Amino acid sequence: MARFALGAKARDAGYRLAGFDSIGSTNSEALAAAAAGDPGGIWFAALQQTAGRGRRGREWHSPHGNLAASLLVVPDASPDTIATLGFVAGVALNAGLSAILPGGMVRIGIDGADGADGRSRIALKWPNDVLADGAKLAGILLETTKTAEGRQAVIIGIGVNVVAAPEGVPYPATSLQALGVARSAEDVFEALSDAWVDAFSLWNDGRGVGAVLTRWRGAAAGIGAPVAISQDGVVRRGIFETIDSSGRLIIRDDDGARHPITAGDVHFGATASARS
Repeated sequence: MARFALGAKARDAGYRLAGFDSIGSTNSEALAAAAAGDPGGIWFAALQQTAGRGRRGREWHSPHGNLAASLLVVPDASPDTIATLGFVAGVALNAGLSAILPGGMVRIGIDGADGADGRSRIALKWPNDVLADGAKLAGILLETTKTAEGRQAVIIGIGVNVVAAPEGVPYPATSLQALGVARSAEDVFEALSDAWVDAFSLWNDGRGVGAVLTRWRGAAAGIGAPVAISQDGVVRRGIFETIDSSGRLIIRDDDGARHPITAGDVHFGATASARS
């Protein structure tokens, strides 16, 4: 039976929580809440999803004991700025994991100032994943809908492989349990709920995007390394230089030209050279 609880900081900030042992999709539950007029600031968390989804309509596998969590917010920000909430979620999840995992496992710092010595095992992957030892540990999915008043409601869906990683997927995946970390989905959620308060406050309805992106860069995997971006069957290769002020991935090709990437599947290192 699920025993989800908000962290003290999240409770003090007025967030609410609906916890489930099993559910079809926490994102669908949050979308339904938005349609029913919920003002936002509510988390939906579950130990199992039976109809979860990821980016581009892909299925999101979430067996019992993993974390599926979705947050409904109704920010006062432009649509372009709202898109950067995925980076807010990445920063929050990274900070939440850092709070409960053994020291040195999570890449932290500003532009790599800390954790850049290679000891950290967990880092952020553009645009919306968390990697552990190069394998997918967690994913983030943003969905939007309109409220009855015409405002933009945003659902931030977060899935973390706590006890098991999906099999038969086209990318390496891992779990906290496989990493030797004995923490529960409830532990991860409580830490995430508090870390979200800080990251969302920093974002400040889009006025603090720059500060959020700086923190995201400091926790990122692959900056300065070879990268391949697959977009609709076309692969572009180069060096992952940075993310710009809009959150676009910037790669530098062999001729030194810089190319902004707004979407695509990312592969690092040797995988970047091998994939076509």
